[in-house]
Amino acid sequence: MAQEVIMPKWGLTMKEGKLARWLKAEGDTVEAGEALFEVETDKITNSVESPASGVLAQIIVPEGEVAAVQAVLAIIAAPGETPEKVVAAAGSSNEAATQAEADKPEEGGATQTSAGTGEFVKAMPAARKLAEDLQIDLATVSGTGRNGSITMKDVQAVADAPFKNINASPKAIEFARKKGVDLSQVTGTGEDGKITKADILRAMNPAVEQPVQAASAVAQDTIIPMDGVRKLIADNMQASLNNAAQLSVFVELDVTEMVRLRASLLERNKRDKEYRISYNDIISYATCRALKRHPIMNSTIQDDGIHLHGYVNLGIAVAISNGLIVPNVKMADSFTLEELKDKVRDVAGRARKGGLEMDEISGGTFTISNVSMLGVDGFTPILNPPETGILGIGRIVEKPAVKDGEIQIRNMMTLSLTFNHMTTDGAPAMSFLRELGDMLENPGLMIM
Repeated sequence: MAQEVIMPKWGLTMKEGKLARWLKAEGDTVEAGEALFEVETDKITNSVESPASGVLAQIIVPEGEVAAVQAVLAIIAAPGETPEKVVAAAGSSNEAATQAEADKPEEGGATQTSAGTGEFVKAMPAARKLAEDLQIDLATVSGTGRNGSITMKDVQAVADAPFKNINASPKAIEFARKKGVDLSQVTGTGEDGKITKADILRAMNPAVEQPVQAASAVAQDTIIPMDGVRKLIADNMQASLNNAAQLSVFVELDVTEMVRLRASLLERNKRDKEYRISYNDIISYATCRALKRHPIMNSTIQDDGIHLHGYVNLGIAVAISNGLIVPNVKMADSFTLEELKDKVRDVAGRARKGGLEMDEISGGTFTISNVSMLGVDGFTPILNPPETGILGIGRIVEKPAVKDGEIQIRNMMTLSLTFNHMTTDGAPAMSFLRELGDMLENPGLMIM
């Protein structure tokens, strides 16, 4: 029996995906569980496995096309079976919209609006405006106004209907409506399981968006639409700043001994031409050690209180061509330095090439953002909610410094720590940063 191949739904806000590449051609034999095609979503690019074994009888959605979740992309037939060809869904017609423009409403009266069905719908001007703002098709609204015209109350009732039996705060409902989040898939952590805005932010865990659409020129200006990656980053950064009392502190370190440690590790393994270890690897390892000694910095703020985690899911901020993504290494504190460097390289590499799982971009407890390769000394990173802290790493520079009463050329580096003052006070956060700094200045402290 023929099997439909559908567009999967990954994440709460995914509504569509771009079919980036078919890994099989029509007529090819496929096995269940075998990679069949690649999808670009608003978060990640990943391969999708075949749901059944058989022959790829028909590809309905070609490469480069966008399809809604649950849309049929292809047909897999059993050996010897010849299923009927499926016609791809046609694009939506704009005839209705054209007719709506032709029918101008009388001032002060009800508006005759053409809906997607091609039928005219009687609605008051204010109701029409509200429906446009809430992206509601007036054809789905029953009018209770005079002569059956649709009122604002009717539109609002339709907008609220999906949330009627949802245990969520008003702010959460409004935020979910704007973001297109299905609250039935969100677990509430508030009183009696109520869903809050923080729950939605945690569930969404912003990540990679699709490339920004081609800029359109207006007069002498080039306009880049605030959508895709730019819109998502903007929304999440603003939400981070609005929902946390963020404070940044800095410390300049003499990391000459860390530089020597790295050089000795490279020397020890010089026979292995592929062996690499970076300052970021050493700092990541030291950060895990310091977080275990200062658990308040390895916490997340939630509606029922501050959660101190007994493990470190270390987030690594990775810049990619179309934005920023923060995959995290699960249980990073349980690895040796050699093991951790391999884990960090693995998630960072797959972040750049595509192929991360949703679990790898959610559930982080602390984040590191390294800008040393950009030649920057220091900066103020923005928190990755609901985490309590994020560490900023600047470049290592040779500078004259006082050592043992003498002026010497030393390797200096600046660390910056942004923390949520709602979760912890300044002294505990600064104590964490100072202890981390001590470890990098004297790497032997990492093993104590």
